[in-house]
Amino acid sequence: MNRAVIIERDGAVERWTLNDPASRNALSDAMVVALYGACLRARDDRTLRGVVLQGRSGAFCAGGSLGGFAHAIGQPLQAGETDPLIGMNRAYGDLLHVLSALPQWLLCVVDGPAMGGGFGLVCCADLVLASERASFATPEVTLGLPPAQIAPFVWQRLGDALARQCLLTGVRWSAREAQAAGLVNTVVADDALDAAVTDTLHALHRAAPGAVAATKQLLQRLRAPVPDLRDEAALAFAAGLRSAEAAQGLAAFAKKQPAPWTLGEPS
Repeated sequence: MNRAVIIERDGAVERWTLNDPASRNALSDAMVVALYGACLRARDDRTLRGVVLQGRSGAFCAGGSLGGFAHAIGQPLQAGETDPLIGMNRAYGDLLHVLSALPQWLLCVVDGPAMGGGFGLVCCADLVLASERASFATPEVTLGLPPAQIAPFVWQRLGDALARQCLLTGVRWSAREAQAAGLVNTVVADDALDAAVTDTLHALHRAAPGAVAATKQLLQRLRAPVPDLRDEAALAFAAGLRSAEAAQGLAAFAKKQPAPWTLGEPS
């Protein structure tokens, strides 16, 4: 039976591998639930020193999976109807909050694309390694959707100016551009990624786990806190997905055509 997230333990370190290569490891409901459960367990595990988060088969994460609610795209709610999209999107926001607050170090290893929701996961990491073929983007607005849950984490990681650049334009960054922006710590050749992970783990093992947890707690208090916008973000995403813009944008994307609001596209 396929697992949405493969969890493997090696001594005091766990590897969490996003496991849906067919979708480039898009964040399905099952994957979000599995990651959230892993975070809750890790939070209380005093024998665990760190987590490596990665994706399978040449992709980190293609973003949110729309398969579970494709029927809702562009469809307004009926009067008095409770929108199930709100709870689904709120669950992803819960994951980002608990992932960023892990007492252990979190190392993200990005090989291939980290898009949308995957970009948000990267923003929660303490350290990020990327292969040269890695790429990063938050393309939601180009599809007619707000990048609602990830926005506070992108803002905290990159600062206001760069957060606005990537969130409002959907610009795609290479690994080197993401490193220059402060999203990625180290970029290595594609065939050197495994060796770089090993070297990084050796360096991280020199740090005492109690000291790491205390330091992360202090850093959380020192930096600008992530605004808790989970409820507002879930409402904004649900409304966005049901809008005509989302229907038009996602249809255009599926046909590899420019969205109707696009200006100045080459003919």
